[in-house]
Amino acid sequence: MIEINKEEIRVKGEQLLGKVKEIVQEGNVRKITIKDKAGNVIIEFPLTIGVLGAVLAPFLAAVGAIAALVTECTISVERKVKGSPKTKKP
Repeated sequence: MIEINKEEIRVKGEQLLGKVKEIVQEGNVRKITIKDKAGNVIIEFPLTIGVLGAVLAPFLAAVGAIAALVTECTISVERKVKGSPKTKKP
């Protein structure tokens, strides 16, 4: 069974692109949402296994543009977390 863990990370505008790239490289991310200081959603995108860099490039360009416009924002991350392993029967 797969569970979803949600976390929020506050970053400054100049740190946004680097942090998003770092999160994407972790590989267990299901969805990323970027919100402004007031909590309004600026951009939201799902990630699937096998997302290619070429597919991700336009999104990262948009994140870079957002970073230039905001002073502080929140990255909301949904991660896949595997449930407890099944026990073997004796």
